[in-house]
Amino acid sequence: MDIWGKCCGFLLRISGWTAVGVPAKEDKCIILGVPHTTFLDFAVSYLYYRSFGEHAKIMIKKEFFVPPLGWLLRAMGGVPVDRTNPTTMLRSIISEMERPGRFHLAIAPEGTRKPVRRWKTGFHLIARSANVPVYLGFFDWGRKRVGKGERFELSDDAAADMKRIQEIYEGMQLKGKHPENYLTH
Repeated sequence: MDIWGKCCGFLLRISGWTAVGVPAKEDKCIILGVPHTTFLDFAVSYLYYRSFGEHAKIMIKKEFFVPPLGWLLRAMGGVPVDRTNPTTMLRSIISEMERPGRFHLAIAPEGTRKPVRRWKTGFHLIARSANVPVYLGFFDWGRKRVGKGERFELSDDAAADMKRIQEIYEGMQLKGKHPENYLTH
């Protein structure tokens, strides 16, 4: 592990967070990040991944990629996405997944930091199209734990899978930094 990874692990620990488990061993995967109630979730997950000497990518709306913030976001694994054309966005991410090399993509299925009942299923399409596993990652602000979570086997039925995924997360009794913004059902 490099010095930056050690620094990230130190920062994670001194801020009171515990890393649960290690990043996925596969070269390609999707890690869901739940609950997503603050932009700080990105920082916590970044520190977690880098503390193991790993890199994860995260989709961020393209409007944030203006200098100097854009440079920092790219360095931290941010991938700019144009949310006005979801089909093009999904094709682009699938294409990235199919390239040689390691590519771990963190996605917040809620799609926003605001409370939503209906989670987005784009990750399901990406995972099925690129034939990559999905992990039920989490950041629990109540117990200050962060991890990649368990592997979830997808079926052909995105709606049924989403229902099961939300039930699993509900059973985990996670707390977002802003709990009022996290709806589990």
